[in-house]
Amino acid sequence: MKTNIYFYTGTGNSLWAAKKLSAALNDTELVPITLTGNGRIHPDSENVGFIFPVHIWGIPSPVINFLNRLETDSAKYYFALAVNAGQVAATLIQLKDLLQRKSIKLSAGFSICMPSNYIVWSGADPQEKQLKTFGSALQKINRIALSIRAREEREPEKGPAWQNIFFSAIYRLSFAHVPQMDKSFFADEKCTGCRICAKICPAQNIDLVKEKPQWEHHCEQCFACIQWCPEKSIQYGRHTTKKNRYHHPEITLREMLACASQKNTQNPGAFSIKY
Repeated sequence: MKTNIYFYTGTGNSLWAAKKLSAALNDTELVPITLTGNGRIHPDSENVGFIFPVHIWGIPSPVINFLNRLETDSAKYYFALAVNAGQVAATLIQLKDLLQRKSIKLSAGFSICMPSNYIVWSGADPQEKQLKTFGSALQKINRIALSIRAREEREPEKGPAWQNIFFSAIYRLSFAHVPQMDKSFFADEKCTGCRICAKICPAQNIDLVKEKPQWEHHCEQCFACIQWCPEKSIQYGRHTTKKNRYHHPEITLREMLACASQKNTQNPGAFSIKY
């Protein structure tokens, strides 16, 4: 039974989860959400999955835009993996409600805990802790694969009630302001003008002016630019200069650039990964 998995990624955690889940399933195709064009989405599979990071305790805007273009087909089995650093909150409930308004049933929603990429609060976890987190995530992904094969119906996973209420309120208050949250980004004197930040940004939010990045205020706060900068020259405010960067160690820059590329967006299959 074929499975299409649509994923959104900034520092590689969601791509890694998508690849591992695909490896545990049969006849699976991965498609970056950034490469699905602007028209209606017509999955050609019996199972349809969504894998994305939790942003400010909710669904990132590009994922919402993608879901709004998804065709309705009640015969398909829909599932989701919400990648987070330990607080999934009500993200999967939000997803369930969004799909329900389109007459789509979310059959199962899973929380996957991965290392945080939110460098504003803290730098990268020690390698030993990262490896432990990856191991636990992989074990859960393998269990999820069994559920998907069986097309099990499961309630979406969620955080405790206080977290769902409090963090969901922060998400609602913050959502409209996210595009402007790039005002704190800047490149220091280590910048070489390599353009990786501009190429890897899934929102095409970075332009280079006199060989220095300039943020265009339609940011998604994925932090791909700061985490993938090879010189560690991109900073966010005054507190990131000495913090260790993080992107998933098993995901390559080449893979990320392919996921973020805006070329040939009307033919997402050209960029898909089949298993």
